[in-house]
Amino acid sequence: MGYKICMVSDFFFPNMGGVEEHIYNLSQCLLLEGHKVVVMTHSYGDCVGIRYKTNGLKVYYLPIRVFYNQSILPTMICNVPLIRNILIREQIEIIHGHSAFSALAHEALVIGNLMGLRTVFTDHSLFGFADASAVITNKLLQMSLTDCNHWICVSHTGKENTVLRAKVSSKRVSVIPNAVDTCAFMPDPSQRSSEFITIVVVSRLVYRKGVDLTAQIISEMCSKHDKINFLIAGDGPKRGLLEEIRERQGLHDRVTLLGSLEHSLVRNVLNQGHIFLNTSLTEAYCMAIVEAVSCGLQVVSTRVGGIPEVLPEDLIYLTEPNVPSLIKTLETAIDDLKNNKVNCPYLCNLRIKNYYNWENVSKRTEIVYQKVMQERNKTLQEQLWSYKTSGVWPFLLAVSLCYLMLQFLEYIYPREYIDIAKDYNYKKKSKEKIY
Repeated sequence: MGYKICMVSDFFFPNMGGVEEHIYNLSQCLLLEGHKVVVMTHSYGDCVGIRYKTNGLKVYYLPIRVFYNQSILPTMICNVPLIRNILIREQIEIIHGHSAFSALAHEALVIGNLMGLRTVFTDHSLFGFADASAVITNKLLQMSLTDCNHWICVSHTGKENTVLRAKVSSKRVSVIPNAVDTCAFMPDPSQRSSEFITIVVVSRLVYRKGVDLTAQIISEMCSKHDKINFLIAGDGPKRGLLEEIRERQGLHDRVTLLGSLEHSLVRNVLNQGHIFLNTSLTEAYCMAIVEAVSCGLQVVSTRVGGIPEVLPEDLIYLTEPNVPSLIKTLETAIDDLKNNKVNCPYLCNLRIKNYYNWENVSKRTEIVYQKVMQERNKTLQEQLWSYKTSGVWPFLLAVSLCYLMLQFLEYIYPREYIDIAKDYNYKKKSKEKIY
């Protein structure tokens, strides 16, 4: 008997990123194992309402406006009726939230706890402890997720960071890495230019992804090397900086900005490149570098967060997060490329297939689900006491208001009046004969 799981995050397709890919691929594997999986996210432009993805994956694009950086405004109570209705309609047993930056995930997890559901949270990012934004984010994380049944981190470095900043017991935290579909990210060296060396960047164009470093690297590398081009996929508030550099130095023929792409097009972009550049200032795992190696590219990356534990030394060039170190390492990678001191792209693909695959990630996640389903339900008093340990007393009022709102909704709109959605068992359907 499979579980009924709701994946919740502000970040999902058509948006591009590692969190989006993780949710989609994990959901597909869980569907194949016979579980029921639905995804809950906010609307993206005209994409509002219920949509169906591959293998019958149902996605709820809620009619909620984006507040900042693809996240909704954290109101705590405004979305309670809508989230409650979906959870009851789909008969959800486990709510699985993704990304510490997702306000929708935090709200759904708090509401799920108050409704007696099991909650799991996957942390995809690292945070600092010194600057004001990190202190506020860490406190918010501790407040909203203190009563979560289990946490998942994508690297051991990420686990250490999460345990410290959220003050959660390490026994409640598991490490399950990301993975990549190596069949979708197959090498194709024929797409590469034989005249120029193409450096590819695929990421959100935000500060923590090191876009400021990327801009300086483009400026210096293009002035020093005539046979180097940059191919950049992704969008974000820092795109204007890259456009400014390109405009100021007249690099329109050497720096191509593709903007946001569908995930199915990322492979074609990677296969046009020789070297993949990652300038992240903080990163828990970085799926993009794994996809790049799967396509046979040389990877140059900053040595931050959990990146050093993702790939072996012969598959990645690690360096410090500053411009001189990155340029020096890039030039080393270029020299190795010119001297043919590189790994075979197809062997790289096979190695990544052995290191990271979604079937393994899915099995390990199922073990977490089995564990949380065996836990007993907490009383309201126990839940409020858990939230009290965060040290922010006003948050208890918000949680109490959510609980009262749920009780009021149960009175005016009882759950027996909510239509139950029909389950789509893809595992059963896939076994049926097609005539």
